[in-house]
Amino acid sequence: MTRNVHLFRERALARFAVLAVLFVLAASLSGQASNRPLGVPEEFVITPFGYFHPSCVLALTEGDTLLADGRVEHADGRADANVPFCNYAHYTRTGVLVLGDGEALRGIDPPTISGWLEYVSVSTTSSYGKISAMWKVPPAPTAQDGQVLFFFPGFEDYSDVISIVQPVLQFGASAGGGGNYWAMESWNCCINGQAWYSPLLQVSAGDTIFGAITSNCKPGSSSCSTWNVVSRDVTTGKATTLAKTPVGGQVWNWAFGAVTEDYGVNKCTEFPANTGLTFNVRLYDQNGTLIASPAWKGSPASSGTTPKCAYGVVETPTRESVKY
Repeated sequence: MTRNVHLFRERALARFAVLAVLFVLAASLSGQASNRPLGVPEEFVITPFGYFHPSCVLALTEGDTLLADGRVEHADGRADANVPFCNYAHYTRTGVLVLGDGEALRGIDPPTISGWLEYVSVSTTSSYGKISAMWKVPPAPTAQDGQVLFFFPGFEDYSDVISIVQPVLQFGASAGGGGNYWAMESWNCCINGQAWYSPLLQVSAGDTIFGAITSNCKPGSSSCSTWNVVSRDVTTGKATTLAKTPVGGQVWNWAFGAVTEDYGVNKCTEFPANTGLTFNVRLYDQNGTLIASPAWKGSPASSGTTPKCAYGVVETPTRESVKY
């Protein structure tokens, strides 16, 4: 790394450190909600990747295509003139300030810039070509106190964790909309520090839903530039999709068969009113061949997690579960 790059990074860190102090002061004066980490500004919104400034969370409509540079090509063929760029740092669920390239001021925060509670994952030395999952929408939480719950499968680059693509089931209001009901969206984060999402699709408890991430390249491609991310309600036949969404040079060699990510949960009754969620998962290699027995590995909630609920993960070759 050259001296100029060192100077640039040092100045950037100093600038963000000053911003962090100012944000802490502003938050303490504004009397922010107790479930928002100290230092996260009130105007920042919840996403499956942490807290973002609203200007950095952008919606796509059906028929829109996200281009590799972050511009949008619309269904009529018209493309945006300007490349969007996020001018704000963002925060993990715990309030860690994160720079635009995914580097936090207190170090890297794997597996993503997020507040994951539990997950089941597997990695490869090559790449994956597709993941699909089917699961049931659980009952709504008994207590509804402004919490936000996310459940999803997803892909990341194990060697260069910058972005993630995922079909997401959510309960609560996030940057993409929603409320005290279940809904689905397809997400792509974080090209130029931006988070992109497809139109909100409301679903109902008991519905069978489907999520998939599929390569747009020929079988055998180790690094595909665009992918389709589909979130579908099988029961109703409706879907919300990010088509040909770019991934900024990432290689999808880290697969997540089941993830639960949660915000503002203060008691166990704020989780769904059942015992857990099971994903029926199919994972495919870069040649499009089904992997019969992926070596899934569970990462349960830490022993110090509060509130104390019935956490746990269960892994089999095709069924990945998270418990709460």
